[in-house]
Amino acid sequence: MKKIFVILGHPNKESFCGELFDAYVRGAKIAGHEIRGIKIGDLQFDPILHKGHKEIQPLEPDLKKAQEDILWAEHVVFIFPTWWASFPALLKGFIDRIFLPGFGFKYRKKNSLFRDKLLAGRSSRVIITMDAPVWYYHLVYGASGWIAFKNGILKFCGFKRVRKTLIGRLRFLSENKRKKWINRIEAMGKSGK
Repeated sequence: MKKIFVILGHPNKESFCGELFDAYVRGAKIAGHEIRGIKIGDLQFDPILHKGHKEIQPLEPDLKKAQEDILWAEHVVFIFPTWWASFPALLKGFIDRIFLPGFGFKYRKKNSLFRDKLLAGRSSRVIITMDAPVWYYHLVYGASGWIAFKNGILKFCGFKRVRKTLIGRLRFLSENKRKKWINRIEAMGKSGK
């Protein structure tokens, strides 16, 4: 059994991403995994990192709790839509505020590219929805949002295994295909992947 932390990165919990979140959590609970989850649209925090890393602003209680949950977890699941070939601004603000020096990473020397990856050893699943076909997202945008999320955030901070699930043509999915995706994501939750 795994310790799994699931993050809904869509500001609207009533979205299809919200249904996927519920399906993953349901599957993980059925299988007996320890599960924690948050929906960033419900959190109270300022998503703006006002002074960059020059001066770390105090974390709100919801962000402190999110950091505790990430440190607790062996596997972290992110579920969010693709907006403008990337991820939603609120999710970006959440990442900016919690994946800080001293939490996600630590540079070894001033002006050094070398860093300690403070979240090493964890795995992650990133579930991304989009209106475009998945092949179009890769061909035209170079899967820019996924690549940035995987390499620029998760791997940068030490996540060792990062898997993706891309769900395309969302606006055109029939109710039957949506249900199939929900069942698939619930199965992922059961397997802890």
